[in-house]
Amino acid sequence: MKYAFLGRSGLKVSKLCLGTMNFGVDTEEKEAFRIMDAALDAGINFFDTANIYGWGENAGRTEEIIGNWFKEGGGRRERTVLATKVYGDMHDPYDGPNREQGLSAYKIRRHLEGSLKRLQTDHIELYQMHHVDRNVHWNELWSAFETAQTQGKIGYVGSSNFAGWDIAVAQGEAKARGSIGLVSEQHKYNLLCRLPELEVLPASEALGLGVIPWSPLDGGLLAGNHRRSGGGRRSGDEKRIEKHRGQLEAYAKLCDELGEPEDLVSLAWLLHQPAVTAPIIGVRTLEQFERSLRAVELKLDEATLERIDEIFPGPGGDAPKAYAW
Repeated sequence: MKYAFLGRSGLKVSKLCLGTMNFGVDTEEKEAFRIMDAALDAGINFFDTANIYGWGENAGRTEEIIGNWFKEGGGRRERTVLATKVYGDMHDPYDGPNREQGLSAYKIRRHLEGSLKRLQTDHIELYQMHHVDRNVHWNELWSAFETAQTQGKIGYVGSSNFAGWDIAVAQGEAKARGSIGLVSEQHKYNLLCRLPELEVLPASEALGLGVIPWSPLDGGLLAGNHRRSGGGRRSGDEKRIEKHRGQLEAYAKLCDELGEPEDLVSLAWLLHQPAVTAPIIGVRTLEQFERSLRAVELKLDEATLERIDEIFPGPGGDAPKAYAW
């Protein structure tokens, strides 16, 4: 496994991040344990989750599974760089009017304590805002996060689904407080979704954030789903496959020429992007996990990268090149 610093922090994380969104939903606890054990054995130390995973009334179930795995001992917790998130509705009646999606010092404190309890740990390395809340002033947010850091309950703060503007404002407010600010941005980024190259990636790279792409295979569309009967697993996948069929078939042909599967090439392409720290591999089975590992070793030459750009053109260049001279 290869490692990189997470943004401008001194924390090193694996170049692949284990996503746990399926744990407790499509993946039973026993299989989740096998996947997490295999991840550590393979050198992956970076695990991502969120308090809402498990979804709906089962929100928190995924964190509980991870906590049960930590309880097994054997250095599991000590070897894991743990990331979770706050923002969503945890379906806790005691949250009252603050149950809705959003951020506040009140919600950060309550939901952090809930995550620590479910995860059976006393600290979280990376605590991420699952979305921006523009109704809350950054003085309130940074004060809440700094308090948690002083208490030793979180190490670093990250963002997710932020616009480039939000990242810039957050970092400006943090700098005024003498704080390192955000160290990461978790964002949807893949060959079919290259809009982040316009603002989010340049802002992250310039302001010291490592980018953690979620949905690197776009729900399986970049893993060869168009070749299989019935298309993807999710509602609407067949329509999306038809919309992008020309691109997907051209990409499949390129991957066949390379002698590599589409999913690994898609992950390898992300790892060639300078702003990217680690794509999230949201596997459901141990077999899927083991298959993903080779992406770190897969090198794409300049000719291949140019052909990929021709098939999946980006927004036109880094900001401001795409819209101004």
